[in-house]
Amino acid sequence: MSATDGRVVAECTRPTDVARGAQAIVAELIQLSRDCIARVESENPGDEVIGIGIGVPGPLDIRRGVVLLTPNLGWNDLPLRDLVSEGVGLPTVLDNDANCAILSESWVGAARDARFAIGFTIGTGIGGGIVFEGRLHHGISDCAGEIGHVTIEMDGRPCGCGNHGCLEAYASGPAIARRAAERMKPGSILASLVDSDSSRITAETVYRAARQNDEVALDTVHETARYLGAGVAGMLNIFNPDCVVIMGGVTGAGRELFEPLQREVAERAFRPAVEACRIIPGSLSGMAGVIGAARAYLDHVGAPR
Repeated sequence: MSATDGRVVAECTRPTDVARGAQAIVAELIQLSRDCIARVESENPGDEVIGIGIGVPGPLDIRRGVVLLTPNLGWNDLPLRDLVSEGVGLPTVLDNDANCAILSESWVGAARDARFAIGFTIGTGIGGGIVFEGRLHHGISDCAGEIGHVTIEMDGRPCGCGNHGCLEAYASGPAIARRAAERMKPGSILASLVDSDSSRITAETVYRAARQNDEVALDTVHETARYLGAGVAGMLNIFNPDCVVIMGGVTGAGRELFEPLQREVAERAFRPAVEACRIIPGSLSGMAGVIGAARAYLDHVGAPR
């Protein structure tokens, strides 16, 4: 739970069990919100929780507070904002989780000095967000920033959104693991990390193996950097931002990812756009979405006087 200045004052977490369905997850979200509110009021006498900000994968209808579709959660037309607001008894605002992440980085994180920032969030999927002079750009129907679903291979791998060849299908965490598993070599460092069971490979496993110079892992990370570099270059050519923030677990790959990514961007984007833009990792780690959801609430409803 975040304060109006971006500080995290309480934290309550629980894994999301997608198999339990939307109803069970919403009930848990309501209970976690109540627990967190109680903790804030107990540990900080006199403080008051004024509302709730929610970050969730899209696409969304932000004005109605409805989750239209979440390929990785399996939700459709879920009135999440009102369900949580009624369950907790506080005004609630809904926004895209990737929007929340880059909003937080532009507020109190790595992009706080940027005028125009674009964020890439890379985890189970790939999300994006666009912030200009401190304000999110949602687009006419709240779909702006869906960078993970830009097509990079016309007849490429299937994506959970129903399209083929999306950036997410190549550079998300599961996609990184899948590509490495397809090429894992017996007796390699990568194989030793998973006891030769390719189904146990995760993106983090690939990064660990790459740091130990495993050939397949290094190739997979460099290939991922090329895919991401193409996506970033496209954003530079379209929007000409002064900062691109890469967030999520992929930042654990370190220089093995960022150096080839920056080279790819330099080769694909116009030179003035490249020279004007910093490409940097996020600084708020797993709390970026939480802090950004609080800021989204303040932007929609306003801070108390």
